[in-house]
Amino acid sequence: MKLKISICDDEAEQRAYLADLVFSWAKRNRHLTEIRQYADAKSFLFDYSEEKDFDILLLDIEMPGMNGIELAKTVRCENAAVQIVFITGYYEYFGDGFDVSALHYLIKPVDDGKLCAVLDKAVDCLACRQRSILLSTSEGDIKVSLANILYVEAQNVYVIVHTMHESYRVRMSLGKFSEQLDATFFKVHRSFIAGLKYIRKITRTDITMENGDSVPISRGLYDDVHAALIKYL
Repeated sequence: MKLKISICDDEAEQRAYLADLVFSWAKRNRHLTEIRQYADAKSFLFDYSEEKDFDILLLDIEMPGMNGIELAKTVRCENAAVQIVFITGYYEYFGDGFDVSALHYLIKPVDDGKLCAVLDKAVDCLACRQRSILLSTSEGDIKVSLANILYVEAQNVYVIVHTMHESYRVRMSLGKFSEQLDATFFKVHRSFIAGLKYIRKITRTDITMENGDSVPISRGLYDDVHAALIKYL
């Protein structure tokens, strides 16, 4: 697989160390990999504004100016597929990763084996999320990446496919449509399928999605949905 990986850390020694580990991992796994190093969020965003094709971001959390969490939120607003890995010396930041669907946290000093395992998982996620499906709408056939689907809603003989910025109406049963989805989706109600990566909050009666929409949970399904979400994270 061809990969573009960013390492953003204000410590030059840490950037070089991570770059060496990533290079060795890529060579062993025969991934054609481009590694970019940045000392701060500002320099990364300068490149990212022109080249929005990064696959994996290794982000230090504590950096001067914009920190890693803020940087991740900026990127995630328009890129659902990029794999975000936080690198930090403190456990206290772990809860912040839910807001940006972070793949993992690594504690400094970064262990080679743990980093390689996370990179392997990132590659698996990328391969899965790069899949697209063709939606036959009244306005024509539209290709939509699975990575961009927040949730799917059944309405009579149609399904409404909700993404962050658009919704598409397709004449198809929810059951038939679900056959095109993967394990990153979960049927939370007889009329709704939610993308696990976009769940912001879950209660016993409903789910709040990343865009603020509320999706109901069927009675008795809370534990199953919660378990699926934990497994996904």
